[in-house]
Amino acid sequence: MDDLELIFTMLGEASTTKIAKGINAKGLAQNTVAAIKGGKIAGDARKQLELESGASVSTPENYLTEPENTKRKKLK
Repeated sequence: MDDLELIFTMLGEASTTKIAKGINAKGLAQNTVAAIKGGKIAGDARKQLELESGASVSTPENYLTEPENTKRKKLK
């Protein structure tokens, strides 16, 4: 991942944590709501940056052409 991909990932995680703590989330249902809201915050920020910069934040270098478990089988 490049810097921006990491930053937006961290923003989503930090936002989700802050929301979950703020509502004192307990259980899967409440934490799912917090995760959706946190992901939306990061997603909206990424989309806004892409709109303003005219360039995609995601890079093709992060794409796996072969699943990790297939690679591991070949190594054995």
